[in-house]
Amino acid sequence: MNMLTNVRINDLRLSWRDYYNLCKARVVAVLLLTAVVGMFLATPGIPNLALVLVSTVGIGLCASSAAAFNHVLDRRFDAIMYRTRNRPLPSGKVGTQQAVLFACVIGALGFSILYLFVNPLSAYLTLASLIGYALVYTAFLKRATPQNITIGGLAGAMPPLLGWVSITGTLDPNSLLLVLIIFAWTPPHFWALAIHKREDYAKAGIPMLPVTHGVAFTRLQILLYTCLLLLTTALPFITAMSGLLYLFGVIVLNIRFMYFALQLFGNDESVPLRMFWYS
Repeated sequence: MNMLTNVRINDLRLSWRDYYNLCKARVVAVLLLTAVVGMFLATPGIPNLALVLVSTVGIGLCASSAAAFNHVLDRRFDAIMYRTRNRPLPSGKVGTQQAVLFACVIGALGFSILYLFVNPLSAYLTLASLIGYALVYTAFLKRATPQNITIGGLAGAMPPLLGWVSITGTLDPNSLLLVLIIFAWTPPHFWALAIHKREDYAKAGIPMLPVTHGVAFTRLQILLYTCLLLLTTALPFITAMSGLLYLFGVIVLNIRFMYFALQLFGNDESVPLRMFWYS
């Protein structure tokens, strides 16, 4: 009897962890951090903390839903790639139908929270981001073009705007600056990983830039986008949205980012992964 109980408890723990892994919690945590930054930048003082909490929960559930849909749509590619073959779906720990149901439930819950307790605009924009990532990027762009990250990065750049709108209920040009910063950051961040994992992507037939255009071309693109990132991160200071402390912080971070972008042109094979983790 005790043995049977222990087995059931272990199965429950395993199941809980697998569904947790479907949510890509670390990625969602980063997205939520940028959303919260958007919330605090949206008002001159401290925003309503209860509204911040509810908005964070709603956005987090929708982001987790998008991640789960990504697992479902990428399950065949994940089974081929060494980096992803132990994910819940290719490993058989979670079935496709269960994953779809899970994604739908938490997505609907997140949308409902935003619509009922935050504001309708934040709910609809968050839903658009979910669809953009799960369907437009994962189901189409990722398989169709080496510019998948560039175009599809817009969905991943939305959280600061979502956070802003959740507090104000309106769109503002300053919120679009935050989107632009993450939009410029996304390609060099993921192309660095793509260089490191290019053989894995090639094996799975995913047309990442290092696979289709080579490593040398990708290094150049990373450098160019890093230069663009330097410019976009200065815009909040130029527009008086942020002060000297912000400017000092982004200068320090950008110097290190540019250092890695230049180091890519050397022969150290560890640089791409180090750049990815730094960024």
